[in-house]
Amino acid sequence: MNGRELARYIDHTLLKPDASAAQIEKLCAEAREYHFASVCVNPGRIALAAKLLEGSDVTPCCVVGFPLGAIPTESKAAETAVAVKNGAREVDMVIDIGAAKDGDWAKVEADIAAVKAACGEAKLKVIIETCLLTDAEKVEACKAAVRANADFVKTSTGFSKAGATVEDVKLMRRTVGPDMGVKAAGGIHNRAEALAMIEAGATRIGASSGIAIVTE
Repeated sequence: MNGRELARYIDHTLLKPDASAAQIEKLCAEAREYHFASVCVNPGRIALAAKLLEGSDVTPCCVVGFPLGAIPTESKAAETAVAVKNGAREVDMVIDIGAAKDGDWAKVEADIAAVKAACGEAKLKVIIETCLLTDAEKVEACKAAVRANADFVKTSTGFSKAGATVEDVKLMRRTVGPDMGVKAAGGIHNRAEALAMIEAGATRIGASSGIAIVTE
């Protein structure tokens, strides 16, 4: 896989709370140059990113309920609606991790479904935060995302105890089947790591090191 092909897997990401407008402008310019799949930013920066990406092949992407997922469903859906209004064409949401630990999968599914409804035509990626779940819980979280008609399941926020692992990506791919997207994110810094995730079943890579990955 050459660098250009690999770039189409990558969500070029900057989610630090202190990210400046100048840094977002640089991120979007890089994404346009390397033809990354998307630029992923916080809600307060999605309008700027969407404007900077107009006319390109790069999708504006926004996180919601991030990074904890521990807000009411109504708030998460409202945040999603605002993000879409401001130009998000993909939304990466964090599940209700507490509900998952409770085994309340109906609540987890309802949370995802509400955000999916608020997405409209935007695609939804569901962050299950694998490092906080048992394997059995990871399977149930993925099943909830499937039932709620999400477009992707995603490993991690990158803000918790650990990020993506090949084993988790394989488990998620087995659970959701061949057609749903699987995004590996958190701790992917180089080409070898990215290719290992793709080999395991990932169809998208979330990384702040996208340029290093595609030019290595």
